[in-house]
Amino acid sequence: MTYKNSGVDIEEKEEAIKQLLSSIMTKRKGTIGRPMGGHYAGLIEFGDYALVLCTDGVGTKVRIAEALKKYDTVGIDCIAMNVNDALCVGAEPLAFVDYLAMENPDPKITKEIGKGLEKGAKQSNISIVGGETADLSELINGFDLAGTCLAYVKKDRIILGDAIQPGDAIIGLSSSGIHSNGYTLARRVVEEAELSYTDRFPDGLYPGKTIGEIMLTPTRIYVKEIIELFKKISVHGLAHITGSGLWNIPRLKEKVKYVIEDPLEPQPIFSFLQQYGNIEDYEMYQIFNMGMGLAVIVAEKDVKETIRILQNHSDASVKLVGSVKKGTGVEVPRLKLHYH
Repeated sequence: MTYKNSGVDIEEKEEAIKQLLSSIMTKRKGTIGRPMGGHYAGLIEFGDYALVLCTDGVGTKVRIAEALKKYDTVGIDCIAMNVNDALCVGAEPLAFVDYLAMENPDPKITKEIGKGLEKGAKQSNISIVGGETADLSELINGFDLAGTCLAYVKKDRIILGDAIQPGDAIIGLSSSGIHSNGYTLARRVVEEAELSYTDRFPDGLYPGKTIGEIMLTPTRIYVKEIIELFKKISVHGLAHITGSGLWNIPRLKEKVKYVIEDPLEPQPIFSFLQQYGNIEDYEMYQIFNMGMGLAVIVAEKDVKETIRILQNHSDASVKLVGSVKKGTGVEVPRLKLHYH
């Protein structure tokens, strides 16, 4: 099984994005608000600072929330997918606005979604300052949840990956599971296996838990530990491992090779999906995070202190997973995976 035959064609999506961007040319005139580039998030000029904006949603993970009638965690996912992106340019998240589109607005459901947004905001130390709830009965089936994050960074502390060089170290922070990407494929695996989200998780991988419970595990938020890291370490690059898996890392700098020599151990949910979906390693590592939700790239001399800081401020597992070398692409030698 592949992402493409489950309904998502990555190459087609990339071409669609390319064509969208080809139509967007206007740049603001004036100093304040001048675009300053970016990758996971966009930056604009704001005096001694850059303001940072990024936007994302929960995706088809909401289908599992609907199936279980459990809506109190998807708000965490919505905020996590945004604040984690903002961190990748060296920024601290400040505020958030959400967009909730519903087939039929239901106060009981919106209250539960709000609980998740509140939890995510608290974990990220941000304020939710507004949003929009749209009644789209003629357009949408169920609901969709997305949002936009505002963050800030001093100009001399912006991290865009240009400092990355061969010899740097790659430190991985563990994910909490699938996070909020690849659910079209993950749901297809469950359906093809004729399983239900209310079934006990098979093979004793998560005793006492249902498939749906595990698949709804909220995306981990890395704000607290990364903000602490920024205070003491000159970070060369950060990659939020979302859709496209390991392909997220070369977004930082293309003309080097990222070698994942000792990857974090994927959680059992990934072995379940791979086994029941008969999915190859190559596909798994370019669709899912496979146990690593965030990659931090630092100079070799800073490895020990970076790991110490992250371990002291994070619930995630933290370890040295690889290094930067001459070349291009991403490799996982242990699994004989090469992405170029």
